[in-house]
Amino acid sequence: MQINADLSRRAVEYGDRLPWVASPLPGVERRMLERDGDEVARATTIVRYAPKSYFDFHTHDAGEEFLVLEGVFSDEMGDFPAGMYVRNPPGSRHKPHSEGGCTIFVKLRQFDPDDREYVRIDLKTAAWSPGDVEGLSVLPLHAHGSEQVAALRLEPGTHLARTTYPAGVEVFVLDGILADERGRYPAGTWLRQPPDGDLQPFSETGCTLYVKAGHL
Repeated sequence: MQINADLSRRAVEYGDRLPWVASPLPGVERRMLERDGDEVARATTIVRYAPKSYFDFHTHDAGEEFLVLEGVFSDEMGDFPAGMYVRNPPGSRHKPHSEGGCTIFVKLRQFDPDDREYVRIDLKTAAWSPGDVEGLSVLPLHAHGSEQVAALRLEPGTHLARTTYPAGVEVFVLDGILADERGRYPAGTWLRQPPDGDLQPFSETGCTLYVKAGHL
């Protein structure tokens, strides 16, 4: 299966408009944003767990990165409520489940093999820093090699400078509405600019973003 699999092309998916697709396990459904492969795939996905649903015990041989959007996600490492950012490196193993149900934004099989760090950051309690533009706050989440991952918060009326990304960039809108000269991107939207692509985003309403750059 291939969905937005050509990393040299710009891609935009409005998550709330996509259908929920059943996974192989009861109660676990997915909105597929990006995919290159079948059940084992390089993938970017919104995943919804029904209450008391679970995924079988498995190994992430190429890593897993996710943000909890709603509810509480659980595994052997603990319980992760909405707002948690988690990285499980290549070789990590777990049996994820959710007692009360949850929704996560997850990226699979996109780690550098040398990136072995476990990361757990709560976006709701972590210390955000002022950005280089008035109205912008930044929370670094992870860095390895050229890859940089951060959460950005734009206050209403914030405009960012146009930036070119030599190794590409991805954005997932966590809340509010992001915009640029190409369109408007409400919460749940995923967009990808390929290598040497640029962004000049702004937000009239305010928004919070997951941003990953330098990895394509």
